[in-house]
Amino acid sequence: MSRLQSAKTGVQRWLGHPEDTVPIVNSREWTKGSLDSPVKKIQTYLLSLFPIIQWLPRYNFGWLSGDIIAGLTVGMVVVPQGMSYAQLAGLTAEYGLYSSFVGVLIYCFFATSKDVSIGPVAVMSLTVAEVIKHVVNTHGDRWEPHTIATALALICGFITLGMGLLRIGWLVEFIPAPAVSGFMTGSAITIAAGQFPGLMGISGFDTRAATYKVIINSLKGLPRTKVDAAFGLTGLFSLYAIRFACEWGQKKWPRRARWFFFASVMRNAFVIIILTLASFLYCRTRQLPNGKYPIKILLTVPSGFKHVKQPSLELDLLSAIAGKLPVATIILLLEHIAISKSFGRLNGYKINPNQELIAIGVTNTIGSCFGAYPATGSFSRSALKSKSGVRTPAAGIVTAVVVIVALYGLTDAFYWIPTAGLSSIIMHAVADLIAAPSQVYTFWRISPLEFVIWLAAVLITIFSSVENGIYASIAASAALLLIRLAHPRDSFLGKVTVSKQGGDGDETRDVYLPLTKNGITNPHVRVSPPTPGVIIYRIEESLLYPNCSIANSALVDFVKANYQRGRDMTNVSLADRPWNDTGPRRSGAEDQAENARKPKLHAIVLDFAAVTQVDTTSTQALIDARIEIEKWADHPIEFHFAPILSPWIHRALVAGGFGVGHSESKVPREVAPVVPYRDGRSFDEPSISSEDIETGDLKKANVSEVVNGFELEPIVPADTPFFHIDLASAVRSAESGVDRVNNQTSEK
Repeated sequence: MSRLQSAKTGVQRWLGHPEDTVPIVNSREWTKGSLDSPVKKIQTYLLSLFPIIQWLPRYNFGWLSGDIIAGLTVGMVVVPQGMSYAQLAGLTAEYGLYSSFVGVLIYCFFATSKDVSIGPVAVMSLTVAEVIKHVVNTHGDRWEPHTIATALALICGFITLGMGLLRIGWLVEFIPAPAVSGFMTGSAITIAAGQFPGLMGISGFDTRAATYKVIINSLKGLPRTKVDAAFGLTGLFSLYAIRFACEWGQKKWPRRARWFFFASVMRNAFVIIILTLASFLYCRTRQLPNGKYPIKILLTVPSGFKHVKQPSLELDLLSAIAGKLPVATIILLLEHIAISKSFGRLNGYKINPNQELIAIGVTNTIGSCFGAYPATGSFSRSALKSKSGVRTPAAGIVTAVVVIVALYGLTDAFYWIPTAGLSSIIMHAVADLIAAPSQVYTFWRISPLEFVIWLAAVLITIFSSVENGIYASIAASAALLLIRLAHPRDSFLGKVTVSKQGGDGDETRDVYLPLTKNGITNPHVRVSPPTPGVIIYRIEESLLYPNCSIANSALVDFVKANYQRGRDMTNVSLADRPWNDTGPRRSGAEDQAENARKPKLHAIVLDFAAVTQVDTTSTQALIDARIEIEKWADHPIEFHFAPILSPWIHRALVAGGFGVGHSESKVPREVAPVVPYRDGRSFDEPSISSEDIETGDLKKANVSEVVNGFELEPIVPADTPFFHIDLASAVRSAESGVDRVNNQTSEK
């Protein structure tokens, strides 16, 4: 078999039928897409900014019923949750309603997800509270809490909007799921711990301190429990009782499952109504002389939009919140993208992360003018919206109407809402954000290192802060990514012949597996080493500057340990040896005999199936490995690559002198010297001589071969015969070279 086997592998076309030939495509058609006018691309980009244009003309009454039901359902939940989360953020209740209204209304015009509900969320509210606390501690009471919150919404909105317009939403993909789950779990525990004192009516310590301190102080303060606990514990118990009862009813009476579902959805509103009524009956005749009441209640909630104004853009304020912007922005975009992708997978549609960033960017930018604080996607409300049968993002308009009705018509009733009841709603909501034990165990089974990241995020959040938990999980994830990139799996391969029984008899083919047992393949199957003189090496990662030294060392060390050294060093004096060559450790005769028993190296086959990128440093590392190996073997070594389908990898390897031949004289010693060394060997580009072509080492690209009446069109460029379409053809080509050398040696 010729070494040009891979160059002859191609698409067959029958010479006798011109109409069946493969059409010749000119370069103009190849580059047609890149030569189009940019006007069409600009139009497509502008239209993509408003996804509502695509689905609104097709809107129908069938969609309307589903959207109305889902919109009303989410509206009944977002009103009590919005007020509760505003309390968590350190703001008065109306700001939660402002954020709820703007979020659900504006989002529907820019959304690529029908399920996501934008508005106040627990983790973002906690972050806003931390930002307000930070600004107050550093600058005193110079700004009102709501001024700080709206300024934060404006800046975070601008940042996410810019990321979406610049199409860099892919940055979110660098934060893996365990890291997100870790700080969400830690944040949920932090929020629940911070709400427990309000649930029990305990006061006298900082509920914004580290979580473990809050837990300790709460336990110490249990003897100071007040009447608020009757409302808080009753509300929390009722929320779980209704939930579990409805779940039991769905299983007991499947035909009425939808009724039980909506009953469960309404539990927040139902509990708040009952607690508010009880609070009114208890407090109306028990007002204290100082104007307060026996329990903490919400008190006056302004009707309508009383705080519509331009958000503050004072440089001092922006400077004060600048240090907290990264963590706030990360939570804003990360939580939203995570849930939008999740519901897209569940319901069979694809979201556009960049457009989603634009949506939450516009929502928060406009919301800051309405007095809203930062809003993002809600896990719980999005799940309710999806289960309610939402059909389009227009359901957000219905939810906005519900919030408007609450803002203008129910604020008088909100006066009597007990704050302990709001704490119970928050604790009930954030409990679902805590990762289940089965999910944590799955992290451990799939990737123990990512489980460690998850655990670290939870512990750091609890014992330090949410901000540090987020930064720690992101830093650990980035470090793990770099470690995996810098230390890829690699292996030296052998051959196993497998058979498949069919109607025409057994079919056999060769597969290539690691020579060392890896615990995956059957340990009783013997992997045969490749033909003596041939090495098959696989790297399971792109070959880039962080990991190229691994491949270099693996190849060189394997060759020196298992293959014959071309030059006899036993009679070379120490003065003539390199300083780093220790020489033979036994007698010269024994060393030479041991060296003679090793096979001579002829070819190295590099499996590039998993390599999608190479760079200058990795190309230089391959050149260094080739020079070192040829120096050890004392004769040229063939380097075969398979498969090479990327034009950029092809271009880089050819620039490094690979693919076109095996003579060391054609290999540049350095492709990009950091410090040019001009007194030694020249750095000429590799060239292909006419002698190489005439002797058959290379095949001209414009020459086709006729086999059994068919013409073979090469799939890969024929002027690089050491680049192959697959690993099998590369190994065959390397083995044919060994056979040819052996035949020439025997003839001599």
